[in-house]
Amino acid sequence: MLKTRITELFGIKHPIIQGGMQWVGTGELVSAVANAGALGILTALTQPTPEALAKEIERTREMTDQPFGVNLTILPTITPPPYEEYAEAIVGSGIKIVETAGRSPEPFMELFKAYDAKVIHKCTSVRHALKAQAVGCDAVTIDGFECAGHPGEDDIPSLVLLPQTAEALDIPVAGCGGFSDAKSLVAALALGGEAIVMGTRFMATKESLIHQNVKDKMTEADERSTNLMFRTMHNTARVFKNTISDQVVEIESTGTAKFEDVQELVAGQRGRGVFEVGDLEAGIWSAGISVARVKDVPTCEELVSRLVSNAEAIMDGRLKEVRAS
Repeated sequence: MLKTRITELFGIKHPIIQGGMQWVGTGELVSAVANAGALGILTALTQPTPEALAKEIERTREMTDQPFGVNLTILPTITPPPYEEYAEAIVGSGIKIVETAGRSPEPFMELFKAYDAKVIHKCTSVRHALKAQAVGCDAVTIDGFECAGHPGEDDIPSLVLLPQTAEALDIPVAGCGGFSDAKSLVAALALGGEAIVMGTRFMATKESLIHQNVKDKMTEADERSTNLMFRTMHNTARVFKNTISDQVVEIESTGTAKFEDVQELVAGQRGRGVFEVGDLEAGIWSAGISVARVKDVPTCEELVSRLVSNAEAIMDGRLKEVRAS
C-alpha cells in the first residue's frame, strides 16, 4: 500500500486525487473515485447556486461513506459568483477537504480553519506554492505545463516543477499535469510528490457523466491532440484540439487579437454542450497532454486498482508485468 503524508492528511487509501473539473465533478464521479480509495473532488461552481451545492454534497454522501472534497475556483470576472456564499455552503455542509484554485485562498482561510477544513491549493509555480504555504494551506497541487486548463505562464513541465516545489516546501505536494497511469504515479513519488492529481484521465471513466462521444474521442488522441489558447493574452489555457480551438489559435496568430474577438467561440455554455450532447465541435473543452495516455474507459474502481497494483509492480522491479494503465 502506498502511504504518504497526503493519504494520511486526507484519510484516503491511495495517493490519487481527482481534481475539480467544471461540468465534470459531480456526485456520480466523485463518489465512485472515493469508493475506489482515492480522493474525489466536487466542483462547487458546476452547481448554479450555493444551495444547489449543499444539495449535491448531500447527494454525494448518499453514494459514499468515504472522504471527498469540494473545489472552489476563485477567478476575477466582471460578474463574479458569490464566492463567500459558496465557501459557507462547503463548510456548513461539513466538508473537511477543500481544493482551491485561481486566486489566493487567503481571504477564505479564516473560515475554512474555523471549521477545521484541510485546504489544498492549486498552483502553477514555486513562488505561488510558497505563498499558499505561508497563508496556511495544508498541501498544494503543483500544475506542470502539461496540465489541462490554465498552466500559468512559466511553461515549466512537471518533471522539473514538481521536484522544485517539493524541495522548497515543508507541506506535502501533489503533482498535476501529465499524470495518468502507474508509470507517472511512480515518477511523481520519485520526484518528491506525495500524490498525483488526475483530471483528464478521470473524465474517461464510466462514472463520468460527460457524453460517450467525448470519451471515445479521448481514447483516439495522441500527444499532439491539445491546443494552447490565450497565449497572446497571457492567460494560457490547454484544451482539446478541434476546429473551434484551431480557430482561436489562428485568430491569435495575427498578433492583434483581443478577448472580444474570440469570446463567442470560447463561451462556457458552448463547451458544456460538448459534454452534454456529444457534439465535439460545439465548443472548447479542457484536456491535458495526458489524454494521449487514455486507452480505455474503465470504471473508477478498475482504473484506481489497476494503477496502484501496476505502480507497486514497478517499484518491486516487476516491470514486465506492467501494461498501460
